[in-house]
Amino acid sequence: MINAVVLKVHNGHAESINSRIQRIKAQGRGFRNRERFRNAIYFHLGGLDLYPAQVRKAHSTHSIR
Repeated sequence: MINAVVLKVHNGHAESINSRIQRIKAQGRGFRNRERFRNAIYFHLGGLDLYPAQVRKAHSTHSIR
């Protein structure tokens, strides 16, 4: 407590990540495989682009009729 007041730091970011992991865990309704659970966390929290550059480039060249 004293460090939080003196240093003006907080653990809000860590709590946010933990909350999001708990939500992923609840949505999965129990992962049987630890590797799949880890991959789900990386997928949802990793900020990765779901479309590779080639797919995005091909998609943007198509015209909408």
